[in-house]
Parts: sequence; C-alpha cells; structure tokens
Amino acid sequence: MESRAIRIYAPMNKKIALKVMPGHFATNNSHINLYIDLTTMRSRQNEAVEAARVMAKQYMTATIVDTIVCLDGCEVIGAYLAQELSGSGIMSMNAHQTIYIITPAFNTVGQMIFRENNLSAVYSKHILLLAGSATTGDTLRRSVDCIKYYGGIVQGISSIFSAVDKVDDIEVHSIFKPKDLPDYMSYSIGDCPMCASKHKLEAIVNGYGYMKL
Repeated sequence: MESRAIRIYAPMNKKIALKVMPGHFATNNSHINLYIDLTTMRSRQNEAVEAARVMAKQYMTATIVDTIVCLDGCEVIGAYLAQELSGSGIMSMNAHQTIYIITPAFNTVGQMIFRENNLSAVYSKHILLLAGSATTGDTLRRSVDCIKYYGGIVQGISSIFSAVDKVDDIEVHSIFKPKDLPDYMSYSIGDCPMCASKHKLEAIVNGYGYMKL
C-alpha cells in the first residue's frame, strides 16, 4: 500500500502534508477509496506544530476553551493547539488559566466514556473536540453526545480531514476537505460500487492506522 502513497499539501500551509493511498478500505461507518495516513502529523513535532497553528486560526479570540478532547491519537497536536490558543488570546475559565488535554476511554461495547479522574475536565467545561479524520461524521456525533452526557459544553470541532461541515449544528473546522483530495469518495457500507464490482477490501482503517485483510 505504501508504494502507492501520494503527498497532498494543505492549501492554507504548504508545510502540512497528508499521505493518502488509493484503494478500497472500510471504516467503522463507511467504505472509502482513499486511506488517509496521519501518522507523521500526529507524532512528528514540526508537523504537529504547523497543524495546530492552522487550527488555532480558525477560532475567534472570544471563544472560551477549557479542555481539548483528543480522538485518533491527536494528543501531541492537542498540546500544541492549547499552546497556540492560549497565545492568541483564547480564554480559559479554569482556575489555573490553562487548558486541559484529555483522551476519552471506550467500554467493552465500544461506547465512548470518561473515567472518574477526568470528569473534572469535562463537567461544565467549554470543550474543543479534536479528531484526525471524519468521513460520515458519525464518530464525531457520538463524541459530542458523550461530552454533553457528562455535562460538557462543546465549543467547537477541529479535524485534520473532514468530509462533513457540521455536526449537530456545530461547525467542523478542518485543514483538509474532500475537494483537496484527488477523487475522494465515501460510500455507505451497503451501497459501495467497489463491493458491487467485486473489488476486495484491502484494509480496515481508522484514525490510528490500518489493518490489512
């Protein structure tokens, strides 16, 4: 798969690049024809910094952010995003005037939860949800519902790539959109033309990586 990788540079910052691989892949909620590899952007310092800078510019200084909830292994980007937001004048209502960066857990049936030690960073806090990629928006929607269940106030959603513009009337800010990727397509699992044409699935993918089939 890696030999087919294509690098695509962000329209807002040419220091940010996605590595995408064409093929037939399954996510939790859909089938897609391009796998988006976020490995280096999530783990390489200079790329994480640049991604955070672009994301921070998408929020007004009047926004309040107390906590960043990170999905898809985006904690490194989340830490730099907190730094960028604080430096640009974004307010935090936390007692120490700093932003929490936390990651949810998942129970045995795959439901997103927050453990007891993190509840104080969620309840009554103004929360920014940070994700790696979003295809259908279903994962973001479940995440928003979970945050609200625990008493959090969702102030915004940021993603490296998103095929959706809004989730529950909350705008999804993203660095890359489908128009930036060559011929990107997402299909419901029961309505995939690649399956109809007997094109076998190559891998199961999510924000953390892929598992070949």
